[in-house]
Amino acid sequence: MAYSRIVGTGSYLPAQALSNQELESRIDTSDEWIFSRTGIRSRHVAAPDEKTSDLALNAARQALDAAGIEASEIDLIVVATTTPDMMFPSTAALLQHKLGIKGCAALDVQAVCTGFVYALAIADKFVSSGQCKCALVVGAEVFSRLLDWSDRRTCVLFGDGAGAVVLKRSDTPGILSTHLHADGSQSGILNVPGSVHNGEIHGRAFVYMDGPAVFKFAVKVLDEVCREALDANGLKGSDLDWLVPHQANIRIIQATADKLGLPRERIVTTVERQGNTSAASVPLALDAAVRDGRIQRGHKVMLEAVGGGMTWGAALLVF
Repeated sequence: MAYSRIVGTGSYLPAQALSNQELESRIDTSDEWIFSRTGIRSRHVAAPDEKTSDLALNAARQALDAAGIEASEIDLIVVATTTPDMMFPSTAALLQHKLGIKGCAALDVQAVCTGFVYALAIADKFVSSGQCKCALVVGAEVFSRLLDWSDRRTCVLFGDGAGAVVLKRSDTPGILSTHLHADGSQSGILNVPGSVHNGEIHGRAFVYMDGPAVFKFAVKVLDEVCREALDANGLKGSDLDWLVPHQANIRIIQATADKLGLPRERIVTTVERQGNTSAASVPLALDAAVRDGRIQRGHKVMLEAVGGGMTWGAALLVF
């Protein structure tokens, strides 16, 4: 049996870090209010001239270096993003050009915060089936540009960044299974309702979120999808070495781990210094734990995320 296996990880965060204390001077909030409810102390904000494809490029180069391969070896690029450089072409096509390659398939995936798990699932199917030999999977966002900076319910939550992995075909276990879901009837609790018509924005082009409804939904479906992944592989929560969750809110993260019976020291968290980076949050956290030596070869790792749509998913893998 053939698998796809992660052979390299990478990440990138913009230089500007925006702390809770700085937000205190802009809106009616406080570090204590934000941290106690979310676990966030600061987040990164892209420079005015930084595009999503620029963030993706930096993360991709790190992942390629870690994998020890050249960009020319890539035969599939999948970019998960809610904040593309432009309406079209895809950010993946722009990233391909910036990597100095052409000819391979390149596409974007839009599943908001679940985007990276969706993108990884797609790439896994191409690589494990033998249709591709080497895939680059990226989650990249400049979510700060979707925020109303006068709305303390949303602007304190999100940040910008990018994370990437390289997948190659392997005869030894890598990605064991992926599990994806969506429920469009819940689209009203988390969205950006604006649209472009005749060259103008119609509606409100900022993030709207019903916080309590999202929290309740997230805790329920993340528990369900993680159990689905474990059951599919004959495992239980205690068999996991690491949980790498979407970094939305420390309370959601801890609730998921508690339901799985997983000790909190086995959770990878970056939310305190990065905030919610949407599709970038899972690969950013994965790269952090790989680079500091926590995640090692042979470890069983669960990736999970929930996002607007509503979408949710999980990937169970042996690193």
